[in-house]
Amino acid sequence: MQTWNKLSINKGVPMGQYNFDQILDRTHTKSLKYDFAVKRGKPADVLPFWVADMDFEVPPELKQILLDRVNHGVFGYTESDDEYFKVLQNWFTTRFNWTPEQKWLVKTPGIVFALAMAVRAFTNEGEGVLINQPVYYPFSMVIDDNDRRLINVPLLKGEEKYTIDFEGIERAIVEENVTLFLLCNPHNPVGRVWTEDELKRLGDICIKHNVLIVSDEIHADFVWKGHTHKVFADLGESYAEHCIVCTAPSKTFNIAGLQVSNIFIPNDSLRRRFIKEIDRAGYSQLNTMGIVGCEGAYKVGAPWLDELKEYIQDNIQFTIDYVAKYMPKIHVYRPEGTYLMWLDCSKLPLSPKERDEWIINDAKLWLDTGSMFGVDGEDFERINVACPRKILEEGLEAWRRAYEAKGF
Repeated sequence: MQTWNKLSINKGVPMGQYNFDQILDRTHTKSLKYDFAVKRGKPADVLPFWVADMDFEVPPELKQILLDRVNHGVFGYTESDDEYFKVLQNWFTTRFNWTPEQKWLVKTPGIVFALAMAVRAFTNEGEGVLINQPVYYPFSMVIDDNDRRLINVPLLKGEEKYTIDFEGIERAIVEENVTLFLLCNPHNPVGRVWTEDELKRLGDICIKHNVLIVSDEIHADFVWKGHTHKVFADLGESYAEHCIVCTAPSKTFNIAGLQVSNIFIPNDSLRRRFIKEIDRAGYSQLNTMGIVGCEGAYKVGAPWLDELKEYIQDNIQFTIDYVAKYMPKIHVYRPEGTYLMWLDCSKLPLSPKERDEWIINDAKLWLDTGSMFGVDGEDFERINVACPRKILEEGLEAWRRAYEAKGF
Protein backbone atom coordinates (compact mmCIF):
# COMPACT_ATOMS: atom_id res chain seq x y z
CA MET A 1 0.00 0.00 0.00
CA GLN A 2 1.38 3.39 -0.95
CA THR A 3 2.36 5.90 1.71
CA TRP A 4 -0.39 8.27 0.68
CA ASN A 5 -2.97 5.56 1.34
CA LYS A 6 -1.57 4.86 4.79
CA LEU A 7 -2.06 8.53 5.54
CA SER A 8 -5.78 8.30 4.85
CA ILE A 9 -6.50 7.82 8.56
CA ASN A 10 -4.95 11.21 9.32
CA LYS A 11 -7.71 13.69 10.04
CA GLY A 12 -5.35 16.64 9.72
CA VAL A 13 -5.51 19.98 11.45
CA PRO A 14 -8.60 22.02 10.54
CA MET A 15 -8.00 25.36 8.86
CA GLY A 16 -10.86 27.63 9.78
CA GLN A 17 -14.25 26.05 9.28
CA TYR A 18 -13.10 23.44 6.75
CA ASN A 19 -10.37 20.81 6.97
CA PHE A 20 -8.25 20.79 3.82
CA ASP A 21 -5.49 18.79 5.53
CA GLN A 22 -7.67 15.69 5.61
CA ILE A 23 -6.29 13.02 3.29
CA LEU A 24 -8.85 10.92 1.47
CA ASP A 25 -8.04 7.58 -0.13
CA ARG A 26 -9.19 8.01 -3.73
CA THR A 27 -7.96 4.61 -4.94
CA HIS A 28 -10.54 2.02 -6.02
CA THR A 29 -13.08 4.76 -6.71
CA LYS A 30 -12.60 4.61 -10.50
CA SER A 31 -10.63 7.83 -10.17
CA LEU A 32 -8.93 8.82 -13.40
CA LYS A 33 -6.19 10.45 -11.36
CA TYR A 34 -5.42 7.52 -9.07
CA ASP A 35 -6.72 4.29 -10.58
CA PHE A 36 -5.52 4.32 -14.18
CA ALA A 37 -1.73 4.69 -13.97
CA VAL A 38 -0.94 1.25 -15.40
CA LYS A 39 -3.52 1.56 -18.17
CA ARG A 40 -1.89 4.85 -19.13
CA GLY A 41 1.60 3.38 -19.22
CA LYS A 42 2.79 4.51 -15.79
CA PRO A 43 4.10 2.45 -12.85
CA ALA A 44 1.42 1.42 -10.38
CA ASP A 45 3.08 3.21 -7.48
CA VAL A 46 3.39 6.73 -8.91
CA LEU A 47 2.03 9.63 -6.86
CA PRO A 48 -0.24 11.63 -9.21
CA PHE A 49 -0.06 15.39 -9.62
CA TRP A 50 -1.32 15.50 -13.19
CA VAL A 51 -4.99 15.84 -14.20
CA ALA A 52 -6.68 19.03 -12.98
CA ASP A 53 -8.99 17.83 -10.27
CA MET A 54 -8.45 18.39 -6.56
CA ASP A 55 -7.85 15.95 -3.72
CA PHE A 56 -10.37 17.74 -1.51
CA GLU A 57 -13.88 16.66 -0.59
CA VAL A 58 -16.64 18.92 -1.88
CA PRO A 59 -18.14 21.44 0.56
CA PRO A 60 -20.07 19.49 3.22
CA GLU A 61 -23.10 21.69 2.56
CA LEU A 62 -23.02 20.65 -1.11
CA LYS A 63 -22.47 17.01 -0.17
CA GLN A 64 -25.68 17.15 1.88
CA ILE A 65 -27.61 18.66 -1.04
CA LEU A 66 -26.43 15.80 -3.27
CA LEU A 67 -27.27 13.20 -0.62
CA ASP A 68 -30.75 14.63 -0.23
CA ARG A 69 -31.29 14.31 -3.98
CA VAL A 70 -29.98 10.74 -3.97
CA ASN A 71 -32.31 9.86 -1.10
CA HIS A 72 -35.25 11.05 -3.20
CA GLY A 73 -34.53 7.98 -5.29
CA VAL A 74 -35.80 9.05 -8.72
CA PHE A 75 -33.37 10.16 -11.43
CA GLY A 76 -35.54 10.79 -14.46
CA TYR A 77 -35.06 13.45 -17.11
CA THR A 78 -34.16 16.68 -15.34
CA GLU A 79 -33.95 20.28 -16.51
CA SER A 80 -32.72 23.49 -14.90
CA ASP A 81 -35.30 26.07 -13.85
CA ASP A 82 -35.37 29.78 -13.06
CA GLU A 83 -33.83 29.19 -9.63
CA TYR A 84 -30.84 27.50 -11.26
CA PHE A 85 -30.17 30.58 -13.35
CA LYS A 86 -30.75 33.02 -10.48
CA VAL A 87 -28.11 31.23 -8.42
CA LEU A 88 -25.75 31.26 -11.40
CA GLN A 89 -26.37 34.93 -12.09
CA ASN A 90 -25.83 35.87 -8.46
CA TRP A 91 -22.46 34.08 -8.47
CA PHE A 92 -21.16 35.99 -11.47
CA THR A 93 -22.57 39.29 -10.26
CA THR A 94 -21.08 38.89 -6.80
CA ARG A 95 -17.73 37.43 -7.83
CA PHE A 96 -17.03 39.20 -11.12
CA ASN A 97 -19.37 42.19 -11.23
CA TRP A 98 -20.90 40.72 -14.39
CA THR A 99 -24.62 40.05 -14.72
CA PRO A 100 -25.47 37.67 -17.58
CA GLU A 101 -28.95 37.36 -19.02
CA GLN A 102 -30.88 34.12 -18.85
CA LYS A 103 -31.42 33.91 -22.60
CA TRP A 104 -27.65 33.80 -23.12
CA LEU A 105 -27.29 30.49 -21.30
CA VAL A 106 -26.64 27.20 -23.08
CA LYS A 107 -25.77 24.18 -20.95
CA THR A 108 -23.31 21.50 -22.07
CA PRO A 109 -21.79 18.43 -20.37
CA GLY A 110 -18.35 20.06 -20.40
CA ILE A 111 -16.30 22.90 -21.78
CA VAL A 112 -14.27 20.70 -24.13
CA PHE A 113 -17.57 19.57 -25.65
CA ALA A 114 -18.52 23.24 -26.03
CA LEU A 115 -15.20 24.03 -27.72
CA ALA A 116 -15.77 21.21 -30.20
CA MET A 117 -19.33 22.40 -30.88
CA ALA A 118 -18.02 25.92 -31.53
CA VAL A 119 -15.38 24.66 -33.94
CA ARG A 120 -18.03 22.67 -35.83
CA ALA A 121 -20.66 25.40 -35.76
CA PHE A 122 -18.53 28.35 -36.83
CA THR A 123 -15.85 26.90 -39.13
CA ASN A 124 -15.65 24.52 -42.07
CA GLU A 125 -13.24 21.65 -42.66
CA GLY A 126 -9.85 22.94 -43.71
CA GLU A 127 -10.32 26.38 -42.16
CA GLY A 128 -7.89 27.74 -39.61
CA VAL A 129 -8.57 28.01 -35.88
CA LEU A 130 -6.12 30.03 -33.82
CA ILE A 131 -4.65 29.13 -30.43
CA ASN A 132 -1.68 30.27 -28.32
CA GLN A 133 0.53 27.40 -27.21
CA PRO A 134 1.54 26.22 -24.74
CA VAL A 135 -2.14 25.80 -23.94
CA TYR A 136 -4.58 23.22 -22.57
CA TYR A 137 -4.13 20.30 -24.96
CA PRO A 138 -7.82 19.67 -25.84
CA PHE A 139 -7.71 23.02 -27.68
CA SER A 140 -5.57 21.41 -30.37
CA MET A 141 -7.48 18.13 -30.19
CA VAL A 142 -10.87 19.65 -31.03
CA ILE A 143 -9.26 21.42 -34.00
CA ASP A 144 -7.39 18.40 -35.35
CA ASP A 145 -10.18 15.90 -34.69
CA ASN A 146 -12.62 18.01 -36.66
CA ASP A 147 -10.26 18.42 -39.64
CA ARG A 148 -9.61 22.12 -39.15
CA ARG A 149 -6.17 23.69 -39.49
CA LEU A 150 -4.43 24.47 -36.22
CA ILE A 151 -2.90 27.94 -36.37
CA ASN A 152 -0.55 28.46 -33.43
CA VAL A 153 0.79 31.85 -32.40
CA PRO A 154 2.95 30.98 -29.37
CA LEU A 155 2.82 33.04 -26.23
CA LEU A 156 5.92 35.13 -25.61
CA LYS A 157 7.95 33.63 -22.78
CA GLY A 158 9.48 36.09 -20.34
CA GLU A 159 11.65 35.40 -17.31
CA GLU A 160 8.75 35.72 -14.88
CA LYS A 161 5.61 35.58 -17.02
CA TYR A 162 4.23 35.03 -20.50
CA THR A 163 2.66 37.70 -22.70
CA ILE A 164 0.51 37.72 -25.83
CA ASP A 165 2.07 38.20 -29.27
CA PHE A 166 -0.55 40.63 -30.56
CA GLU A 167 1.31 41.41 -33.80
CA GLY A 168 1.74 37.71 -34.50
CA ILE A 169 -1.95 37.07 -33.86
CA GLU A 170 -3.09 39.77 -36.27
CA ARG A 171 -0.62 38.61 -38.90
CA ALA A 172 -1.79 35.00 -38.58
CA ILE A 173 -5.46 36.00 -38.77
CA VAL A 174 -4.86 37.86 -42.03
CA GLU A 175 -2.46 35.38 -43.65
CA GLU A 176 -4.35 32.23 -42.63
CA ASN A 177 -7.88 33.63 -42.99
CA VAL A 178 -8.69 32.70 -39.39
CA THR A 179 -12.33 33.13 -38.28
CA LEU A 180 -12.25 31.49 -34.81
CA PHE A 181 -9.91 31.97 -31.84
CA LEU A 182 -9.84 29.77 -28.73
CA LEU A 183 -8.77 31.85 -25.72
CA CYS A 184 -7.76 30.44 -22.33
CA ASN A 185 -8.28 32.83 -19.39
CA PRO A 186 -7.04 32.24 -16.73
CA HIS A 187 -4.44 30.50 -18.80
CA ASN A 188 -3.69 26.81 -18.40
CA PRO A 189 -0.83 25.94 -18.04
CA VAL A 190 1.21 29.19 -17.80
CA GLY A 191 -1.00 30.69 -15.09
CA ARG A 192 -1.57 34.14 -16.57
CA VAL A 193 -4.72 36.09 -15.78
CA TRP A 194 -5.02 38.38 -18.77
CA THR A 195 -5.58 42.02 -17.84
CA GLU A 196 -8.49 44.07 -19.11
CA ASP A 197 -6.12 46.01 -21.38
CA GLU A 198 -4.71 42.79 -22.85
CA LEU A 199 -8.19 41.39 -23.43
CA LYS A 200 -9.41 44.58 -25.09
CA ARG A 201 -6.40 44.72 -27.38
CA LEU A 202 -6.99 41.10 -28.33
CA GLY A 203 -10.70 41.74 -28.78
CA ASP A 204 -10.07 44.79 -30.97
CA ILE A 205 -7.94 42.71 -33.32
CA CYS A 206 -10.57 39.99 -33.55
CA ILE A 207 -13.46 42.41 -34.05
CA LYS A 208 -11.51 44.24 -36.75
CA HIS A 209 -11.09 41.00 -38.71
CA ASN A 210 -14.48 39.46 -37.77
CA VAL A 211 -12.97 36.65 -35.69
CA LEU A 212 -15.16 34.95 -33.10
CA ILE A 213 -13.55 34.49 -29.67
CA VAL A 214 -14.40 31.42 -27.58
CA SER A 215 -13.18 32.22 -24.08
CA ASP A 216 -12.56 29.27 -21.78
CA GLU A 217 -12.90 30.73 -18.27
CA ILE A 218 -13.18 27.51 -16.28
CA HIS A 219 -10.44 28.56 -13.83
CA ALA A 220 -11.90 32.04 -13.20
CA ASP A 221 -12.64 31.35 -9.54
CA PHE A 222 -8.95 30.63 -8.88
CA VAL A 223 -7.39 34.06 -9.33
CA TRP A 224 -4.75 35.01 -6.79
CA LYS A 225 -4.12 38.14 -4.77
CA GLY A 226 -3.14 41.15 -6.85
CA HIS A 227 -4.98 39.96 -9.94
CA THR A 228 -8.56 40.27 -11.19
CA HIS A 229 -10.46 38.11 -13.64
CA LYS A 230 -12.38 40.01 -16.31
CA VAL A 231 -15.15 38.12 -18.08
CA PHE A 232 -14.59 38.65 -21.80
CA ALA A 233 -18.25 39.46 -22.46
CA ASP A 234 -18.03 42.21 -19.84
CA LEU A 235 -15.48 44.26 -21.80
CA GLY A 236 -18.25 46.06 -23.68
CA GLU A 237 -21.16 45.39 -26.02
CA SER A 238 -19.07 44.97 -29.17
CA TYR A 239 -16.86 42.40 -27.42
CA ALA A 240 -19.88 40.54 -26.06
CA GLU A 241 -21.34 40.27 -29.57
CA HIS A 242 -18.14 38.59 -30.79
CA CYS A 243 -17.64 36.02 -28.05
CA ILE A 244 -18.75 32.82 -26.40
CA VAL A 245 -17.93 32.58 -22.69
CA CYS A 246 -17.41 29.08 -21.31
CA THR A 247 -17.83 28.53 -17.56
CA ALA A 248 -18.27 25.58 -15.22
CA PRO A 249 -18.37 24.78 -11.51
CA SER A 250 -16.24 21.68 -12.07
CA LYS A 251 -12.78 23.04 -11.19
CA THR A 252 -14.09 25.40 -8.52
CA PHE A 253 -15.93 22.78 -6.46
CA ASN A 254 -14.19 19.58 -7.62
CA ILE A 255 -17.28 18.18 -9.37
CA ALA A 256 -15.87 17.52 -12.86
CA GLY A 257 -17.41 14.04 -12.78
CA LEU A 258 -20.90 15.55 -12.62
CA GLN A 259 -20.38 16.95 -16.13
CA VAL A 260 -22.04 20.34 -16.22
CA SER A 261 -20.96 23.56 -17.92
CA ASN A 262 -22.67 26.88 -18.48
CA ILE A 263 -21.95 28.60 -21.79
CA PHE A 264 -22.99 32.22 -22.27
CA ILE A 265 -23.60 33.56 -25.79
CA PRO A 266 -25.00 37.13 -25.89
CA ASN A 267 -25.27 37.20 -29.69
CA ASP A 268 -28.64 35.70 -30.70
CA SER A 269 -27.48 34.49 -34.11
CA LEU A 270 -24.35 32.82 -32.73
CA ARG A 271 -26.36 31.21 -29.97
CA ARG A 272 -28.86 29.71 -32.43
CA ARG A 273 -26.04 28.27 -34.55
CA PHE A 274 -24.32 26.85 -31.48
CA ILE A 275 -27.52 25.21 -30.23
CA LYS A 276 -28.14 23.78 -33.71
CA GLU A 277 -24.74 22.08 -33.62
CA ILE A 278 -25.52 20.60 -30.20
CA ASP A 279 -28.80 19.31 -31.61
CA ARG A 280 -26.89 17.66 -34.45
CA ALA A 281 -24.75 15.88 -31.87
CA GLY A 282 -27.90 14.42 -30.31
CA TYR A 283 -27.39 16.01 -26.89
CA SER A 284 -30.23 17.47 -24.80
CA GLN A 285 -30.48 17.68 -20.97
CA LEU A 286 -27.74 17.63 -18.39
CA ASN A 287 -27.68 14.74 -15.96
CA THR A 288 -29.71 15.10 -12.77
CA MET A 289 -26.80 15.28 -10.35
CA GLY A 290 -24.99 17.78 -12.55
CA ILE A 291 -27.90 20.20 -12.33
CA VAL A 292 -28.34 19.67 -8.60
CA GLY A 293 -24.60 19.88 -7.98
CA CYS A 294 -24.09 23.06 -9.99
CA GLU A 295 -26.99 24.91 -8.41
CA GLY A 296 -26.08 23.70 -4.95
CA ALA A 297 -22.39 24.58 -5.30
CA TYR A 298 -23.03 28.15 -6.38
CA LYS A 299 -25.69 28.49 -3.67
CA VAL A 300 -23.73 27.27 -0.64
CA GLY A 301 -20.09 26.96 -1.68
CA ALA A 302 -18.71 30.50 -1.31
CA PRO A 303 -17.36 30.22 2.29
CA TRP A 304 -15.67 26.90 1.47
CA LEU A 305 -14.11 28.34 -1.69
CA ASP A 306 -12.75 31.39 0.12
CA GLU A 307 -10.95 29.18 2.66
CA LEU A 308 -9.80 26.78 -0.05
CA LYS A 309 -8.17 29.59 -2.00
CA GLU A 310 -6.13 30.61 1.03
CA TYR A 311 -4.99 27.01 1.44
CA ILE A 312 -4.00 26.63 -2.21
CA GLN A 313 -2.15 29.94 -2.22
CA ASP A 314 -0.10 28.65 0.71
CA ASN A 315 0.61 25.46 -1.29
CA ILE A 316 1.75 27.57 -4.23
CA GLN A 317 4.13 29.58 -2.05
CA PHE A 318 5.41 26.40 -0.41
CA THR A 319 6.16 24.89 -3.83
CA ILE A 320 7.95 28.02 -5.05
CA ASP A 321 10.11 28.16 -1.91
CA TYR A 322 10.83 24.43 -1.88
CA VAL A 323 11.89 24.21 -5.51
CA ALA A 324 14.05 27.34 -5.24
CA LYS A 325 15.84 25.95 -2.18
CA TYR A 326 16.30 22.31 -3.11
CA MET A 327 16.03 22.13 -6.93
CA PRO A 328 17.40 25.49 -8.10
CA LYS A 329 17.88 24.42 -11.71
CA ILE A 330 14.08 24.25 -12.03
CA HIS A 331 12.32 27.60 -12.39
CA VAL A 332 8.73 27.97 -11.22
CA TYR A 333 6.45 30.47 -12.90
CA ARG A 334 4.31 31.96 -10.16
CA PRO A 335 0.69 31.51 -11.28
CA GLU A 336 -1.60 34.53 -11.29
CA GLY A 337 -4.49 32.08 -11.44
CA THR A 338 -5.30 28.32 -11.41
CA TYR A 339 -3.96 25.67 -9.03
CA LEU A 340 -1.61 24.39 -11.75
CA MET A 341 2.05 25.38 -11.73
CA TRP A 342 4.34 25.62 -14.76
CA LEU A 343 7.91 24.51 -14.11
CA ASP A 344 10.76 25.36 -16.49
CA CYS A 345 13.20 22.42 -16.56
CA SER A 346 15.31 23.66 -19.48
CA LYS A 347 18.45 23.96 -17.32
CA LEU A 348 18.42 20.26 -16.47
CA PRO A 349 20.91 18.28 -18.60
CA LEU A 350 18.18 15.95 -19.84
CA SER A 351 16.16 15.70 -23.02
CA PRO A 352 12.39 16.03 -22.55
CA LYS A 353 12.02 12.25 -22.90
CA GLU A 354 14.84 11.57 -20.43
CA ARG A 355 13.38 14.09 -17.99
CA ASP A 356 9.94 12.53 -18.08
CA GLU A 357 11.34 9.03 -17.55
CA TRP A 358 13.45 10.31 -14.64
CA ILE A 359 10.46 11.95 -12.95
CA ILE A 360 8.25 8.89 -13.42
CA ASN A 361 10.73 6.11 -12.68
CA ASP A 362 13.10 7.73 -10.17
CA ALA A 363 10.91 10.26 -8.37
CA LYS A 364 7.80 8.10 -8.82
CA LEU A 365 5.72 11.16 -9.68
CA TRP A 366 3.09 11.52 -12.37
CA LEU A 367 3.10 15.09 -13.70
CA ASP A 368 1.83 16.44 -17.00
CA THR A 369 4.74 16.68 -19.39
CA GLY A 370 4.93 20.09 -21.04
CA SER A 371 4.99 18.71 -24.58
CA MET A 372 1.29 17.86 -24.15
CA PHE A 373 0.58 21.57 -24.38
CA GLY A 374 2.42 22.05 -27.67
CA VAL A 375 6.02 22.18 -28.87
CA ASP A 376 6.52 25.42 -26.94
CA GLY A 377 6.08 23.49 -23.71
CA GLU A 378 8.55 20.65 -24.19
CA ASP A 379 11.02 22.04 -21.61
CA PHE A 380 8.33 22.18 -18.92
CA GLU A 381 6.35 20.11 -16.46
CA ARG A 382 2.93 20.99 -15.05
CA ILE A 383 2.13 20.13 -11.45
CA ASN A 384 -1.25 20.24 -9.71
CA VAL A 385 -0.91 21.56 -6.14
CA ALA A 386 -4.60 21.32 -5.16
CA CYS A 387 -4.05 18.66 -2.54
CA PRO A 388 -3.42 18.36 1.21
CA ARG A 389 -0.04 19.80 2.17
CA LYS A 390 1.27 16.44 3.39
CA ILE A 391 0.77 14.92 -0.06
CA LEU A 392 2.45 17.91 -1.72
CA GLU A 393 5.40 17.67 0.69
CA GLU A 394 5.74 13.96 0.00
CA GLY A 395 5.78 14.54 -3.75
CA LEU A 396 8.31 17.36 -3.64
CA GLU A 397 10.56 15.44 -1.26
CA ALA A 398 10.53 12.46 -3.63
CA TRP A 399 11.48 14.76 -6.51
CA ARG A 400 14.22 16.31 -4.37
CA ARG A 401 15.74 12.89 -3.64
CA ALA A 402 15.75 12.03 -7.34
CA TYR A 403 17.26 15.44 -8.11
CA GLU A 404 20.07 14.99 -5.58
CA ALA A 405 20.72 11.44 -6.76
CA LYS A 406 21.39 12.79 -10.23
CA GLY A 407 23.88 15.27 -8.82
CA PHE A 408 22.18 18.30 -10.36
